[in-house]
Amino acid sequence: MDISILGIPMDLGAGRRGVDMGASALRNAHLAATLRSLGHSVTDLGDVPVTIPEASDKYADQGLIYLEEILSACTGAYQRLSKLDARTFPIALGGDHSVSMGTVAGAARGRRTGLIWVDAHADFNTPGSSESGNIHGMPVAHLTGLGDERLSNIASGWHLRPEDIVMIGLRSVDKRERELVAEAGIKTYTMKDVDQLGMTRIAQETLERLSGLERLHVSFDADALDPTICPGVGTPVPGGLSYREGHLLMELLSESGRVTSLDLVEVNPILDTRNQTAEVMVGMAASLLGQRIL
Repeated sequence: MDISILGIPMDLGAGRRGVDMGASALRNAHLAATLRSLGHSVTDLGDVPVTIPEASDKYADQGLIYLEEILSACTGAYQRLSKLDARTFPIALGGDHSVSMGTVAGAARGRRTGLIWVDAHADFNTPGSSESGNIHGMPVAHLTGLGDERLSNIASGWHLRPEDIVMIGLRSVDKRERELVAEAGIKTYTMKDVDQLGMTRIAQETLERLSGLERLHVSFDADALDPTICPGVGTPVPGGLSYREGHLLMELLSESGRVTSLDLVEVNPILDTRNQTAEVMVGMAASLLGQRIL
C-alpha cells in the first residue's frame, strides 16, 4: 500500500501548549520505518505551515480562539490531502484534534466517508455551546455542517452525514454537547459500553452500521487510551481504553479492509515519559495497517 504522512503541528485549538510537537514525536517513534517493515511504501509530505500562537490574535473572531489561524492550517491540510491519488492511504499527524476539520475532509476527496472517532471526548460542541471557545472541542460538529460557516465549509460544501459517524471510548462530554450528539443521531460507545459489551462486539456493530460505505476514516485521539498508557496528552481522563482494547479495535478494523485514512492526534511530548505516548500510537497505527501477532 502507498501511504502518505502529513504533519499538522498545531496546538491552537487546545487549552494548553505542547501538541504542536506531536507530529515530530510520532516521527521520532519510527512511524515510517514501522509501516515500511509491514511492506508499505511510505512518503512523508512534511508539515502544513501553522502560525505560532505568539504571532496571533487569540480572540480575533467572536470568542473563537485562534479561528483564522486554525482555518488556515485546516485548509492547508485539506488542500494537500485532497490532491493525493485515490489509492493513497493518508495518515495525518496532529496537533490537536481541530486538525481533523481539514484532514477528514481532505482524505475523503469528496466522497461519502464513514468516520470512526476514537476519543475520550465527542468534540461535538458548536461556538454557541462551547464554554471555552477552544476549537479542538468542535471539529465533528463542523464536519457535519454545524457551527461557524467558515470552519464547516473548508471542503466547499462536503459534509459528513451524522449517521456515518461512530464514536468509541467517550467518557467526558459536556451537557449541551451530549444533547447535540443525541439530536444528530450519532452512534456512540461510552466506556460503560466498552465495559458491558466488550470491544469485539463494538467493532462488529460499528462495521455493520457503516456497512454501506467503502471508505472509513479513523480519527484516533491519544486520550482515548487510559492515561497510565498514554500520559502525554493535553486533556487526560481516567478510565480509558486499555492497551489491548485499543489494539483489538485497530486489528478488527484492519481485517475489514475498509479503512482508507487515519488521524493520530493530541500527542503532547511535554507531558510524556520518554516518548511513550507516541510509541503507543505508532503501535496502534501498525495494528490498523496489518501488523499481526502470528
